[in-house]
Amino acid sequence: MERLAKNGGVPVRDTVIGYGRQYIDEADIAAVVETLKSPALTCGPKITELEKKLCEVTGAKYAVAVSNGTAALHIAAMAAGIGPGDEVIVSPITFAASANCVLYCGGTPVFADINPKTYNIDPASIREKITDKTKAIVAVDFTGQAVELDEIRAICKEYDLILIEDAAHSIGTKYNGKGVGSIADMTTFSFHPVKTVTSGEGGAVTTNDEELYRKLRLYPTHGITRRMEEMCNPSDAGWYYEQVELGYNYRMTDIQAALLISQLDKLPAFSVRRKEIVKRYDEEFRQMPEIIVQEEIKESDTTRHLYILRLNTELLNCNRREFFDALHAENIGTQVHYIPVYWHSYYERLGYEKGICPQAEKLYEEILSIPLFYAMTDSDVEDVIAAVKKLVAYYRK
Repeated sequence: MERLAKNGGVPVRDTVIGYGRQYIDEADIAAVVETLKSPALTCGPKITELEKKLCEVTGAKYAVAVSNGTAALHIAAMAAGIGPGDEVIVSPITFAASANCVLYCGGTPVFADINPKTYNIDPASIREKITDKTKAIVAVDFTGQAVELDEIRAICKEYDLILIEDAAHSIGTKYNGKGVGSIADMTTFSFHPVKTVTSGEGGAVTTNDEELYRKLRLYPTHGITRRMEEMCNPSDAGWYYEQVELGYNYRMTDIQAALLISQLDKLPAFSVRRKEIVKRYDEEFRQMPEIIVQEEIKESDTTRHLYILRLNTELLNCNRREFFDALHAENIGTQVHYIPVYWHSYYERLGYEKGICPQAEKLYEEILSIPLFYAMTDSDVEDVIAAVKKLVAYYRK
């Protein structure tokens, strides 16, 4: 209550607005109910339908649906052949799974710094981190903005590296007119409820490479196949199957797939609304020197998952923690995306030290995510803006 009083008394809002929320309509519910009434709840026709839909949305030739975004990253790293002794370059400003997938395969994550204007991995830093052990790059489309794909692909071609684009944030984004998912060697997606479209939990990998697709298709199903051409000891017996790789149980259910198919029908509308909100935020915050607005590259037609508020702490009498707490006192839900991966205690125990990516570390100290989701009303958006303005006025030097 003391914080509320010193920030101007009554909060901007009477109710809390979260930083992200799924949107489920009657069509989504009907799609799930229809599948629940069908004979197949898993390993059924909805998975095939979903994978076809993902190819249509992204422009990719092949798609493999899996249980979550982490599973997608794991099987992509497996398909890339990552193993002990291999290094994989990753951005530190991401969820831990982007680097953990390398560890799952026995490889070593190497963190490249970010561009301080776009917050995405910096191609110049990638070049600095390449060694003769480097095998792949995991480039994260942070907030939904596509990474500098042309330059990163050129680096991969020069050094014979595999490019895995972590598009957990960027379903619906286009790069030079091409859908994210159709450009990198492999692209991974997440369909967690806070993402632009959701299946509850779920993920996918897309690719244009048939050989990579063959591997990706096996790993989520224990490495088991019923295709005779993939068997070592083929048989045409109706009951016969064969494990040809060491895979995992990363299957998505038909129930989840039905929900996601329905959600993907709404992706164009979701994209339009998110762009409207981002535009409104940008209009207001660009007028405030105390707030630094994330820049976008001209090649990225972005469907934004997150809106990042970066504080110009040189002009404010507060740190990020104080501003974060004060926004919550105004009933504006916020979050921080992300703690640099190598700052986590597990990575510390592996020998990673602070200071290796100074731009990423500075960004982390100054950012928080404010509400951005399809169901936000114009009034919600204006409440968020009003709360930010109120706090900037209070903390202004």
